[in-house]
Amino acid sequence: MSRVVSLLLLLSLVQCVIVIGLYWPQSSGVAQSPDSVTQLFAPSITGGADEIVIDDEHDSEVRLSKRGERWLLPELGSLPADSDRIEKLLATLAGEQTGWPVASTVAARQRFQVANYHYQRRLTLMANGEELGVLYLGTSPGFRKVHARRGGQDAIFSINLSLFDIPGESELWLDRRLLQIRTPTRIVADGYSLTREGDHWVSGIGQEPDSRELEALLGALRSLQVEGVASPDMQRELSGTEARLVLEIQSLSGEFTLEFFSTEGEHFIYSSEYALFFLLSDYDYERFTSIDARLLEQSAG
Repeated sequence: MSRVVSLLLLLSLVQCVIVIGLYWPQSSGVAQSPDSVTQLFAPSITGGADEIVIDDEHDSEVRLSKRGERWLLPELGSLPADSDRIEKLLATLAGEQTGWPVASTVAARQRFQVANYHYQRRLTLMANGEELGVLYLGTSPGFRKVHARRGGQDAIFSINLSLFDIPGESELWLDRRLLQIRTPTRIVADGYSLTREGDHWVSGIGQEPDSRELEALLGALRSLQVEGVASPDMQRELSGTEARLVLEIQSLSGEFTLEFFSTEGEHFIYSSEYALFFLLSDYDYERFTSIDARLLEQSAG
């Protein structure tokens, strides 16, 4: 009887060994320890960054610099960058819980494209000219997922991020709302002039402008968005071109001149606040150029 019990115990032990061999995680050089569950970047790092450098697989580079509360694009004449987008990226990096690494070998770095010399994106966070941390981003294991590795570390993680949200071209970080004017107090164009008096607008001849036409103009100013920066060749061409429409605007934030151009099937806008011409969509261009000056100068009623 004791021999039978011993044999059964031996068989049970063999089964346990087989099960463990089948289901034991493959190491691939990864240390499976509770210490592996941590934040990608400490909030003190992302919160203290005043410069971000983004390199991509095509050797393009973006530099984002923070001045005060605003992020700027030094390579585009210090135009405003999309600060909301940048702060959202930093918050994502600070809040990302890495969980268990998927690999940590040198071969895996190349396969997942997170090596020092082979990556799809490299993010460098800096403060006062000093490097705070580097993150290599590579292939995507799923929707809005990307493989990531901290510089100086071996562990490779799958994190909740998309490369689409981290372009390697400066223009794609431009704040497309940079020309919006929310609180105009006076608007002058060829054919009409409007002045805000208290809660009402009055035209140059002392009449109340048509409410629908007025709201169309004010709404266009409030929601104006550029599509990007005109090419260097187009910058030169437009500098010698006469604008189709010029708006001189006084607002609570200052005085501006907006000039609208159309050439070769494309539309452009220039603001006295900046030294560059910007691309404008057909929709936004038509919103301004289709305004009926007669209705603004004198109400149809």
